Amino acid sequence: MVLDAQPDIDVVGEAADGVQALELLRATAADVVLMDVRMPRMDGIEATRRVVAASGPKVVILTTFDLDEYAFAAIKAGAGGFLLKDAGPAQLIEAIKAVHSGDAVVAPSTTKRLLDRFALHLPDAQERATGALESLTEREGEVLRLVARGMSNAEIAARLYVSEATVKTHMGRILMKLGLRDRVQAVVFAYETGLVKSGQRDDSP
Repeated sequence: MVLDAQPDIDVVGEAADGVQALELLRATAADVVLMDVRMPRMDGIEATRRVVAASGPKVVILTTFDLDEYAFAAIKAGAGGFLLKDAGPAQLIEAIKAVHSGDAVVAPSTTKRLLDRFALHLPDAQERATGALESLTEREGEVLRLVARGMSNAEIAARLYVSEATVKTHMGRILMKLGLRDRVQAVVFAYETGLVKSGQRDDSP
């Protein structure tokens, strides 16, 4: 009802589980899929993986706080973002539009709660991808850390005293050097490699 009420959003289908969602997408054109995590027959993680593998629409994961680890796995499977189910209508609509435009949804509060909860499963210092990180310039590493803390391009530009266009250029180079698809994968990479640690303050070095 919330989405249908928007003049620039059309709900083209609803599915009760992952299997039905994939069947529906084969017959219906869609730009963005809102994917639940826990569903009968096929869960949202596997459904997301198959949608992405088939070069289908972009995926936004909706999850509960208790299932954050599943959302993390779904993002690694190719989702363009994630939201908690208690997100308000405005946040949901904004996320859909952002993912549709090619951006990724990494809400700071959601990112922190997700990664705080998942921190025990992240690799330790011995497993860091040091080679990949060393390919980044000092400024690119700085931008990646700020992105991982949930800051927008505008906020990063203000923090570093550069233009948003410069931040976008740095972000593009970061993704290319690290072989990452989007901003969400960059956040995951930063935490997995230890570049940013769960619970680290924004003003930490």
